[in-house]
Amino acid sequence: MGTAKPTHDDEGAQHEESALETARRQLERAASIVDVDDGTIERLNHPERVQRVSIPLKRDDGTIEVFTGYRAQHDSVRGPFKGGLRFHPGVTEEECIGLSMWMTWKCAVMDLPFGGGKGGIVVDPKELSTDEKERLTRRFAEELRDVIGPKHDIPAPDMGTGPQEMAWFMDAYSMQEGETTPGVVTGKPPVIGGSYGREESPGRSVGIIAEQAIDYYDWDVNETTVAVQGFGSVGAYAARYLDDLGATVVAVSDVDGAIFDPTGLDTQDVEDHDARPGMVSGYDAPHSITNEELLELDVDVLIPAAVGNVLTADNADDVQASMVVEGANGPTTSAADEIFQERDVPVVPDILANAGGVTVSYFEWLQDINRRQWSLERVHEELRTEMLKAWDAVREQVDERDLAWRDATYAVALSRVADAHDSRGLWP
Repeated sequence: MGTAKPTHDDEGAQHEESALETARRQLERAASIVDVDDGTIERLNHPERVQRVSIPLKRDDGTIEVFTGYRAQHDSVRGPFKGGLRFHPGVTEEECIGLSMWMTWKCAVMDLPFGGGKGGIVVDPKELSTDEKERLTRRFAEELRDVIGPKHDIPAPDMGTGPQEMAWFMDAYSMQEGETTPGVVTGKPPVIGGSYGREESPGRSVGIIAEQAIDYYDWDVNETTVAVQGFGSVGAYAARYLDDLGATVVAVSDVDGAIFDPTGLDTQDVEDHDARPGMVSGYDAPHSITNEELLELDVDVLIPAAVGNVLTADNADDVQASMVVEGANGPTTSAADEIFQERDVPVVPDILANAGGVTVSYFEWLQDINRRQWSLERVHEELRTEMLKAWDAVREQVDERDLAWRDATYAVALSRVADAHDSRGLWP
């Protein structure tokens, strides 16, 4: 889910730009279109704090192994830090800092009272038993206890973690605090303070934003074709949302391959990859294609909702979609972005489209603080309201300043963060 992009050095060798390099480059671009004080930009180039911890784990065979964990806290000018905790062998300090910067922008574009945070443990969760994963999560919560809290930093699920890990994390923190503190994390099971609708919220927001974009360009949704790469927790809900609206979802994929039906797939009948791995590529559809071929289908809307860096300089010219709505984090490299702009293919960015996750996390935090649970209907209604407010703010920038969707989104986010810094000033 990173957004690193391939770049080239002087000898032409390809390397990947780190998440932090990408985030700083995006900040620099946003600063070029928004009138922001240089000192504020310099502050935003650096995280407020990065916590590195060693996490000893007693394995099931009795041996002790020590893992490394991180928590990057980027900017708290608008409120507590907010962002996921991932369990993945590729976790690095730089990645956490870069991802925490993106969370700052995502929270700002949604006008949520949060700043960006991100963290994780360098571990392959598939190599842990359930008991080992629980012990590791609980010890990680203890190691971070001094830098997290419902009014300071609120983690959430990310790659390799989910509601169960958040439940363990919350319980460990609560035991040490001496009181049940559900607001310390979001993404928990509803039975212990989690919010209904949290799981489907990123995909649902992608559907809502795609719906608005279709209307913006005066397309008839009933005549709109859609291809979704990645039929998981984001892609499946986005596809089903648009299917219910009347759009024709002609192709979906999982990690093993894609299926294509030009007359439209029944997205309710196709089980998502998270519910049943392999179901998508093994589904009885008229055509089986590759993930790469799905990206180049002649459709109205392409939703890359799997991993980062799938739309690149190598395939951007072959993409036949009339519009791209990003479901995954960073699926489009900057080089591909430039090609799409030259071709007049609008790209609606991830920090707007998939921001439903952090938005419903905000709702969960409010529910926990007030000890009052919302119905699923209220969550859906409130999410739609917030997504439309964010869409309108970005659309105004697109219309008034003739900006690309990504530039307009970052302009909205950076302006809000910069205004907050200007108002609060620098202490002492």
